Amino acid sequence: MIELISDTGERREMTINMGPQHPSTHGVLRLELVLDGEIIKKVKPHIGYLHRCFEKYAEEVGDYAKVIPYTDRMDYVSAMNQEHGYVLALERMLELELPERVEHIRVIVAEMQRIASHLLGIGAFGLDLGAFSPFLYLFTEREKILDIFEKISGARLLYNYMAVGGLMRDVHPEFKTDVAEFVKTFRPKIKELDDLLSYNRIFIKRTANVGVLPVEVALNYAASGPVLRGSGMKWDLRRNDPYSIYDRFEFDIPVGEGEMGTLGDCWDRYIVRVREMEQSLRIIEQALDSMPDEGDVMQAIPKRIRMKEGEVYVRTESPRGELGYFIASNNSASPHRVKARAPSFVHLCLLPAISKGSLIADMVAIVGSIDIVLGEVDR
Repeated sequence: MIELISDTGERREMTINMGPQHPSTHGVLRLELVLDGEIIKKVKPHIGYLHRCFEKYAEEVGDYAKVIPYTDRMDYVSAMNQEHGYVLALERMLELELPERVEHIRVIVAEMQRIASHLLGIGAFGLDLGAFSPFLYLFTEREKILDIFEKISGARLLYNYMAVGGLMRDVHPEFKTDVAEFVKTFRPKIKELDDLLSYNRIFIKRTANVGVLPVEVALNYAASGPVLRGSGMKWDLRRNDPYSIYDRFEFDIPVGEGEMGTLGDCWDRYIVRVREMEQSLRIIEQALDSMPDEGDVMQAIPKRIRMKEGEVYVRTESPRGELGYFIASNNSASPHRVKARAPSFVHLCLLPAISKGSLIADMVAIVGSIDIVLGEVDR
């Protein structure tokens, strides 16, 4: 019990720091906790330890295409999704029409990246709460996705794979076979995850009725992605504001139902990510079936990008929520203004609202349940 007693015998508040080196802060984040004993009265997040300088660099680099590698470095856990949103914004400004093969490959790699991101988020979440074995099992599955990405891009984390108007290179001949094999072997692993972690009594005790986020509060804070869907609201940009070719595929939108506790708690946010991996497998299967075997993935890439004066905002459904890119052009070779709307930054702002009255140990579960990436917070 952490308790501070004054010379007169009165109880006083105590302020402690959680991070920036604390492992469960999922990066260099410092949380300033004001405590009454072990009860959290106030939380103040301190950011800025991992500033990527993305927006300023994008405006100074002198070339729209050279910005793509720097999108990878914001949310480095879902680099393909970061690239996808940026190139879509430029293609809308240029009014480019993409080959069908490009669209299908992009959807497949974006959904595989979503699975890889959730595997890391779920595994680290369980590890924070003391479940070590699921972390190893899930990383084994994530490695299979990274192996596929390495074969198509040459990289395992930061890919620079999507280009304005296409892809940096075509996929290898075994791509469809490799992806289909992963889908086949991974689906049974979700059932194993449920047996090992999702419905583990200790894990439920640590996450159910903890960090409850009512849907009204989520909307007021502009939450999105699994954080919003965990509170029971069916909102997914792939369905509600479709981009690329997502409107062609059948998939469900998992939401929290208060199955183990209160609607919108840490367990609901966790289980939404587990169920989303199942839906990503459905999308990948459909995209594989309709993907053309022929086609030049680089034919629509412009030799030189020079935007006409104007501005655009494009939003996509990243693994963490609504990722938006605002780009303003003044008829030059480089952007006049680039702004990235990062879901991790928005969700970090939720911490004071959903952690008041919790225990210090619950803070670990709450931070893990919103699944932030600090490169995207500080960008």
